Amino acid sequence: MRYGSSVTIFCMLRSTFVLFLSVTTGILALQARSQTCGVNGQSPIATDRPQITSSSVVVPCGSLQFENGFQETGNGGQRSFDLPETAVRFGIVSKTELRFAAPDYFFNDDTESRFANGFGDLSVGFKQQLGPTRGRFDVSLIPSISLPTGANSISSHGYDPTVQLPWSRAVTKNWTAAGMFSLMWPTEGARRNLTGQSSVYFDRQLTPSWDAYIEYSGAFPQRGGPQHVIDFGTAYKPSPHQQLDFHCGFGLSAATPDHSIGFGYSVRFQVIRSR
Repeated sequence: MRYGSSVTIFCMLRSTFVLFLSVTTGILALQARSQTCGVNGQSPIATDRPQITSSSVVVPCGSLQFENGFQETGNGGQRSFDLPETAVRFGIVSKTELRFAAPDYFFNDDTESRFANGFGDLSVGFKQQLGPTRGRFDVSLIPSISLPTGANSISSHGYDPTVQLPWSRAVTKNWTAAGMFSLMWPTEGARRNLTGQSSVYFDRQLTPSWDAYIEYSGAFPQRGGPQHVIDFGTAYKPSPHQQLDFHCGFGLSAATPDHSIGFGYSVRFQVIRSR
């Protein structure tokens, strides 16, 4: 990447982040007068990691949550790595959060392959929690859009929207069923490729601070083959507001990577409390 392009991307990243923080601060200032932030600040951390399925609940009002990770992906004898997988979630009212996904850095260990090294695109969005419903389902709506800030060989070069609808329901005291429906409009070769995705997983609470899950995900693009994945993972909370996680996934169709292995760390802070 040329120096000028790097400077432009850095300025876009900085401007987007400043805008994100400015909007967040403004909304919090307006809402703090009419709503008590921090009343749910002691609730356990709930993350979008490590499953493909996002969490069906928002972070508490006034809470700032960071979710980070590292992943290795193997496909046809080639390996790639991406990090830090940083997502920032900020609760602005009782059932609404702002979301910011920082660009990942992708590194390919085979420099002669067609895969490139560099940063990917960033995305911004929000989550609106719609549940729990009368059937005790937690449901949320997550619209987001990615911005073309990544390296020239990695960025989609488009503004790509995504809409997700994650849900969850406790089946028994220790078992939870959850899933997500998604629609994505990624830019591929200067054309949109409408993609529908669905996932479902079952989570088992092993101890009050440790759980494990098994998950299936299928993506079905307009162009290209279906992408079926089976995913296993576990998460451990050393404290109510921290989480360590590990996962491994395996492709079940030709259009998916052979495997992926990753781990992560998430933490939540209560930064604003209404008086």
